[in-house]
Amino acid sequence: MFDGGKRTIKSNAVYSRQEAAEILGVSLSTLKKLIDAGYLQISRPAGVRRVFIQGSSILEMLNDTAIKQH
Repeated sequence: MFDGGKRTIKSNAVYSRQEAAEILGVSLSTLKKLIDAGYLQISRPAGVRRVFIQGSSILEMLNDTAIKQH
């Protein structure tokens, strides 16, 4: 879903790495750095290469890293 040119992040939705990168407007390598640094929580079921990212993790990262304006 797009709203005003921006994709709406649904907290209960599950996103692939590609989808999460597109939502955040970053490259896959930057997304990997965010995951490796612990900013984004991922799920990877045993025996599956694919990584899943919950919308709630994306929203939490954005809230936790927001710059406060004075």
